[in-house]
Amino acid sequence: MLHLIKYNLLVKVKNFATTFWPLIFPLLLGTMFYFAFGNIDDADFETVQVGIVKEEEPDTLFLMFLDQVENNGNHLIAAQELSGTAALAKLENEEISGIYYVGKAPSLTVAANGIPQSILQSVLTSYETGKSTIRQIVRAHPSGLWKGIQKMLNQQEPITQVSLGGHTINGTVQFFYALIAMTCLYGCFIGFGSAITLQANITALAARRCVTPTHKLKLILSEQIASFLLGYFDVIVLLVYLRYILKLDFQGKIGPMLLISFFGSLIGVSIGIFVGSLGKMKEGVKIGIILGISMICSFLSGLMNNTMKDIVEKNAPFINRINPAALISDAFYCINVYDDLERYYRNLITLAVMSVVLVTASFLLIRRENYDSI
Repeated sequence: MLHLIKYNLLVKVKNFATTFWPLIFPLLLGTMFYFAFGNIDDADFETVQVGIVKEEEPDTLFLMFLDQVENNGNHLIAAQELSGTAALAKLENEEISGIYYVGKAPSLTVAANGIPQSILQSVLTSYETGKSTIRQIVRAHPSGLWKGIQKMLNQQEPITQVSLGGHTINGTVQFFYALIAMTCLYGCFIGFGSAITLQANITALAARRCVTPTHKLKLILSEQIASFLLGYFDVIVLLVYLRYILKLDFQGKIGPMLLISFFGSLIGVSIGIFVGSLGKMKEGVKIGIILGISMICSFLSGLMNNTMKDIVEKNAPFINRINPAALISDAFYCINVYDDLERYYRNLITLAVMSVVLVTASFLLIRRENYDSI
C-alpha cells in the first residue's frame, strides 16, 4: 500500500492540473489580495459623508448606533438628516457617499463602488450582526439583554484601525478565509484525477491498472490517500505563506487552523473523486462540473464579495450549512474572531460527514464498474 501511495503522489505532482490550480493559483491570488487590500487598515481615510432619510416607524436603535459611530472620536462618518429629494440630489452631486433609509429595516443606497461606500456598508452590516446577536440573547439569556444592547451601541471593533490578525469582523479578512476555502475545494482537481485513473474506459493508464492483480480496494484507497495528502499539503503551504510570509498574522492558534484545513482538504478531494466516478460523462463535462461547484461555493462564501456570506445567511441560511466553502471560512472565523468552539466543531463535523458520504458513494460507484473488454 505504501509504495502505491508514493507512486501515486509522484504521478500527481507531475500533472499540471494538480500543481497549478490547487497550489500555484491560490498563492498568486493570495498575493494579489494582499497588495490590493492586505494593509487597508493602515490607510488614512477621510470622514465619509452620509445622508439619513427617516421613513415611517424609523428604527431608533439604528439611529442611536449611528450616533455612537459618528461621535466615538474616530471621525469615521458624518451623518446629516435630509429629505428624500435632498439626499438624492446630494448623492448625485457626490456631496455624500451614500444614504441610509431608516425605516423598520434600515437600508443603504449608494451611487458608486469604493472605500467610502464599503465603510458605510460595513457599518450597516455591523449593526445588523449586533441586532441578530441581541435576538439570540433574548431567546437564550433574557437577563443579559441590556448588557448586549450596551455592547452593540459602544462597540468599536468594526470601525477602528486594527491589524489583520485582530479580534474584529474585518471585511478584508473574509477574502483570505474564503481563499483558503477555495484552495481546499480545488483539491477536487486532484481527486478527479484519481477517479479517472481507476476507470478503464477513460484512460489507457486506468486500463492497465485494472488488469493488474492488485485488489481494487487497495487501488482505490491508495489513490484517495495520495490525493488527500497532496491536497492537504497545498493548503498548508498557502496557510504558511499567508501567515508567515505575507505576515497576515491570524489571531487563532495554528493547530485549530490545520485541523480546519485537514477537513477542508478532505471534502475537496472527496468532491473530485465523487464527480469523477459519476457515469460515463466526458472528461470535459466532469471538469466543468467540479469547477462550477468549487467556484459557486467560493463565491457564496465571500471570495468575490465580502458581504455575500451574510446575504446568504439572511435569505437562505440553509445554504451556508451545506456549502463546504462557507463552513471552512466560518470555522476560521470561529477561532480567529468569534471564539466559538461549539460552532467550530459543528462545522468540522458537518465537513467530515459530507466527506464520508461522498467517499463511500465514490467507492461504491467505482467498485461496481465492470467492463466487457479492456
